[in-house]
Amino acid sequence: MTTTIAEFTTKVIGDKRRWRAYKARTRQLPEPYRRTIKALERYLLRFGPADADQAATAFENLATRFEQAAAAGTPVREIVGDNPVTFVKAYLQPYTDGGLSAEERERLISEIAGDNPVVFDAFLQDYARGGWVAKERKRLTKAVDRADVPAGR
Repeated sequence: MTTTIAEFTTKVIGDKRRWRAYKARTRQLPEPYRRTIKALERYLLRFGPADADQAATAFENLATRFEQAAAAGTPVREIVGDNPVTFVKAYLQPYTDGGLSAEERERLISEIAGDNPVVFDAFLQDYARGGWVAKERKRLTKAVDRADVPAGR
């Protein structure tokens, strides 16, 4: 299946328009919500859906959720709970199975572990304990903690 230049251009421009519309919506949020969604955005860009359409939908739905919470005066902690990483994982369930598309995950497994996916899973778990994944999780939690503190403190 080949993609024409016109189809490719429409896809790129459409995605860019959706992203800009999402960013415009998040800029309108009050400070604690804007700060929190920015931290969630950073995390989702690294661990969210690999598919551009799914990612755009996930971001748009997140903006809607935060807009509704801001309008209702719902505190940030009521939205994300005590553990923002758990919130993100639960939030991503309908969109992906973890950031890599199924084809990318299978290719990576075969390149790293051959026919043994247990080796790949062990590699990911070890890497997540002390690597950049753990740092991103800490960064997200810290950002939500800062956003949860009332202004002026």
